[in-house]
Amino acid sequence: MVKRFVLLATAAAATPASLPAATLAQSIQGDMPQLMALYRDLHANPELSMQEVRTPAKLAPEMRKLGFTVTEKVGKTGVVAMLRNGPGPVLMLRADMDALPVVEQTGLPFASKVRVTTAQGVETGVMHACGHDTHVTAWLGTARRMAAMKDQWSGTLMMILQPGEETSEGAKAMLQDGLFTRFAKPSTVLGFHDAAILPAGQIGITPGYALANVDSVDITVRGVGGHGALPATTKDPIVLASRIVTTLQTLVSRENDPLNPAVVTVGSFHAGAKHNIISDEAKLQLTVRSYKPEVRKALLDGIARIARGEAIAAGMPDDRMPVVTVREELSTPATFNTDRLSQHVRRLFTAHFGADRVASPPPAMVGEDFSRFYLTDRSIESLLFWVGGTPKAKWDAAAGDPQKLPSLHSPFWAPDAESVIATATEAMTIAALDVLKAN
Repeated sequence: MVKRFVLLATAAAATPASLPAATLAQSIQGDMPQLMALYRDLHANPELSMQEVRTPAKLAPEMRKLGFTVTEKVGKTGVVAMLRNGPGPVLMLRADMDALPVVEQTGLPFASKVRVTTAQGVETGVMHACGHDTHVTAWLGTARRMAAMKDQWSGTLMMILQPGEETSEGAKAMLQDGLFTRFAKPSTVLGFHDAAILPAGQIGITPGYALANVDSVDITVRGVGGHGALPATTKDPIVLASRIVTTLQTLVSRENDPLNPAVVTVGSFHAGAKHNIISDEAKLQLTVRSYKPEVRKALLDGIARIARGEAIAAGMPDDRMPVVTVREELSTPATFNTDRLSQHVRRLFTAHFGADRVASPPPAMVGEDFSRFYLTDRSIESLLFWVGGTPKAKWDAAAGDPQKLPSLHSPFWAPDAESVIATATEAMTIAALDVLKAN
């Protein structure tokens, strides 16, 4: 696969200086053998968040060969590639490149066999179970088309390979490393994500809130331990933590406006070590999801209030109140697709691909740190769209029910990568050419 990847440079050198838009799909098809070789190589060699070394090392030289000015190690492992082509706006195209600690079970001939030991000391497989390998490949495919069509656009094309999306670190790290000050501040940012909720080749656009605020909350519930046969001499943290868990459900069911989506899930409950010992501590881990900032604040404030209130009701002294910690380093703000850009790109894609290939998926409660770029300056036009990845035959067999099919983050997620990459490359190129219209 390494030998086939080298062909990218040769093919790029042979690309005509410019191409009429009508031949875009044909040009992309001509690139696909080399792009698919790259995809299979990336899929077989995934890298965990903020540990991406091999991926940027392969892509940065290819961007330089296309004429981009390339800076590596931005935000630790990120890549910024700039192509200045006369006066005009600055457009940023982003692809994330990290993989997940998942043991792959797709059965693909190029399935990942990579194993690592995480920072927490856990041995695990590593897999592109979220399809970021398709993102990176389409990113390069788009760069090739834009470099070949320089006579059809004017402005600055800013293309970034972002690390650490899965841990919500990467966008923040690149911004803190001067992404918008050392290089340029874009007027428009675009990205895409492969999707298990759509059949391969279909595009999804969700204006407004598309993905959620995601907060991780730890609650340490403190009690007074003792013998299991003598509960009256203790303050049982398991009982108290159980009360907290059940009362937390009222935040959504009784305190939140039902027209404002919200989720509070207790994903982990740990306490005690033996049948006949009442422990002195219980630990809860929560994931909290919302869209609007005021809903997020109400949920987080409510969690702290309920934890303290239940402890008071249980007779806990002030020095044994629960400790509630919002893990800010793991938080991801909601992804907001600006209305003007969303509607314009929808019309653009509908005219180009046809109405049957442009869908309107509902907002989802998953998270994505793409939103950080828009939140840096809300005058930026921002859009993260979906490109369907579920193979058409499997989609049809499941009658279009995503619950009967592997989802993103599943060890069985094997998208129709060729369709995702070709569709995303075409869509990103069309959108980029529109934003950077030559006068």
